[in-house]
Amino acid sequence: MSEFLLNPWVLLGIKIAVGLGLVMTMVPMLIWMERRVSARFQLRLGPNRIGPFGLFQNLADAVKLIWKEDFFPRNTDRVLFLASPIMTFLPGVLIFALIPVGMTGNAALGHGGILAISDIGLGLLVVLAISSVSAYGIAFAGWSSNNQYALLGGIRSSAQLISYEIVMMLSIIAFVMMTGSINLIEIVVQQQETWWNIARQPFTFLLFLIAIFAELNRAPFDLPEAEQELVGGYHVEYTGLRYAWFMFGEYAALFTMCAVTTTLFLGGWSLPFVDTWLLATPWWFMGLVSFGIFMTKVIALVFFFMWVRWTMPRFRWDQLMSLGWTALIPLALANILLTAVLMEVGGFYVD
Repeated sequence: MSEFLLNPWVLLGIKIAVGLGLVMTMVPMLIWMERRVSARFQLRLGPNRIGPFGLFQNLADAVKLIWKEDFFPRNTDRVLFLASPIMTFLPGVLIFALIPVGMTGNAALGHGGILAISDIGLGLLVVLAISSVSAYGIAFAGWSSNNQYALLGGIRSSAQLISYEIVMMLSIIAFVMMTGSINLIEIVVQQQETWWNIARQPFTFLLFLIAIFAELNRAPFDLPEAEQELVGGYHVEYTGLRYAWFMFGEYAALFTMCAVTTTLFLGGWSLPFVDTWLLATPWWFMGLVSFGIFMTKVIALVFFFMWVRWTMPRFRWDQLMSLGWTALIPLALANILLTAVLMEVGGFYVD
């Protein structure tokens, strides 16, 4: 039995199943969390009737969505109409496969003691490439629905992606200049040995965070689905489980992008003064504690995203585009120049 479990393909299958199960478990928990947080901000009770603290409300909603009528609007492109929800959901799941979520050994001595489904040397580039795919799903949903409001939502998403993807890439250039690595595990190990990158590159972190808000279509940048203007935008013609896939995709992307931000800027699974102590503990205890540290940071970041959503008003469309092209892109370019100067003059980099 032990030989069977140690088979590389069996082990990979177990990792994939655990990772997929974690994401699919976190999605309904984050939906419940959003409802409770928004209720607190608006002085409401939130879900509290079905199950303790309303925990089973999502189950009731799932049953409702399953039994909703499923239909196709007239003159739709059925292939794209069916594929768009899946294209929006899958990137959030695939990205999580690349993220190291804990350690079971001394990570500085090699990547063997890392809790991650896959260790790719170009992990950061692959994450950025996959994260942009969800925008195609939104754009295709808007076009294939044969609805003017959905089409406007898809066009907005495409324009928003182009604008803020540039900001994200420019911030990543400055980040890679400073760290000298695009391997996610090595980035975490560097932060274990020095400072967290949020302290070494606070302005890069701010630019990256703003770009994520736009990438996730989260308020105040939720223009593609602005209910007051577009009646729901790109998913206005979707019902039942197809609509649910869009919701799952939104929260899966929120969870995974918060995990990426934690990995890049908040030290990943590491915590000062705890890492050294963990190395003297059994591997399973080390894995549990490091995973708990990682998840605590991710949930705290998710709460911040929810806090912003229920605090700040939505930008106007012209304000969103102006902020990206006339403010953030020049600032991101200036940040690259500043990073280069600091590296050359002050030796502010990792060997």
